[in-house]
Amino acid sequence: MSEQKGSSRREFLKVGVAGAVALGAGDALAFAASSASKSRVVIAKDAMLRGASSTIDPARMSALLDRAMQSSFGTQNALAAWKQLVHPGQVVGLKVNTIAGRGLSTNVTVVQAVIKRLQQTGIKPYDIVIFDRTSHELEHAGFPLSTAAGKVRCIGNDAAGFEETPERFGTVSSCISKTLTRTCDVVINIPLLKDHGSSGMTLSMKNMYGVIDNPYEYHSGNCNPGVADVNMLPSIRKKVRFTIGDATTACYHGGPGYKPEYVWRPDSLIVGSDPVALDFTAWQIIERRRTEKGLKTLEAEGRLPRYIATAADAHHQLGTNDPKQITLVEV
Repeated sequence: MSEQKGSSRREFLKVGVAGAVALGAGDALAFAASSASKSRVVIAKDAMLRGASSTIDPARMSALLDRAMQSSFGTQNALAAWKQLVHPGQVVGLKVNTIAGRGLSTNVTVVQAVIKRLQQTGIKPYDIVIFDRTSHELEHAGFPLSTAAGKVRCIGNDAAGFEETPERFGTVSSCISKTLTRTCDVVINIPLLKDHGSSGMTLSMKNMYGVIDNPYEYHSGNCNPGVADVNMLPSIRKKVRFTIGDATTACYHGGPGYKPEYVWRPDSLIVGSDPVALDFTAWQIIERRRTEKGLKTLEAEGRLPRYIATAADAHHQLGTNDPKQITLVEV
């Protein structure tokens, strides 16, 4: 492993989230809207995830995912963790992020590791559906399209279509992908950690712009309150159960498009069930990296991710952005 790779990974893990203490008791799937419990955010890392090459080792990725899930659900057995999240007979959607092409999209190897564990948990291949905005973007990011019987499905929202009747909350009125509303029983969010020109940064919550028909309408004001309002839409709140944030590759500036000069490889996963706590933690990671590279803060650039605080307010209660209420665990 090069010194540069090792340095990047160490820098990534120096996240300034206060109050990182031992996990308290509680339902691993409950959002942290109550002050009685803390939201658990797990950062799992592997300094040798790629070995001496630029390609992720699938076996090491599976082991990394196992550690992340075990820590998140408080179990010593990875499949026991998955069984708390999904059950045989359910259709499980995997919402990836593929807008930036293969250089800066959800890594195929991460998704393959998730699929492997889902199948071992008893989910049939056809009951696993990879989806995102368009079929073209999925293919361009390395996800082969498929609707064939007996195989994992992969389909863009442009092919599956959107509901005719919009769902509404606050400033948002949007039709939602039929893959989410009609096909899936449970959705696992698998976004990518990156800078964003409008929202400041993106991980968990903004990835839901990829399940609605009119995301372009909600980019003003640093996507605030758009991101928070989209995540309040009933179908999204009901079905999106957990986030496996892909931080194997990330970008700290110039996003959401792929600009290789701003990309680094933390070789990590950021997982949890509280999307606000996840985004707050991701924001601190992006800010630290920007500081190390001599860049201005997102606030100084006029791109403060205000939607995070909005999502935590009394009107939304999607989770917590209070570092004292976030248990940060690194494994």
